[in-house]
Amino acid sequence: MRIYKPDGRCNISGEKVRAAREGAGISQEQLAARLQLAGLNITQKAVSRIETGDRIVADYELEYLANALGVTVCQLLKIKE
Repeated sequence: MRIYKPDGRCNISGEKVRAAREGAGISQEQLAARLQLAGLNITQKAVSRIETGDRIVADYELEYLANALGVTVCQLLKIKE
């Protein structure tokens, strides 16, 4: 199955994940560690691929990312609350 990528990215949250991570002053490796401690099996490489738009972000992963970064899922999806 081929996934349609209108802007060449596999997700719309990667840029927001990067901004939130940098705003929190943590590295990709530190974010991956936080996610692992919360129960999401993810590596620094996967975090990098999310941020560059090269990896799909599953819906359940958004909640983990939002919690680890101290933001809301809506913020990661660029949705006004």
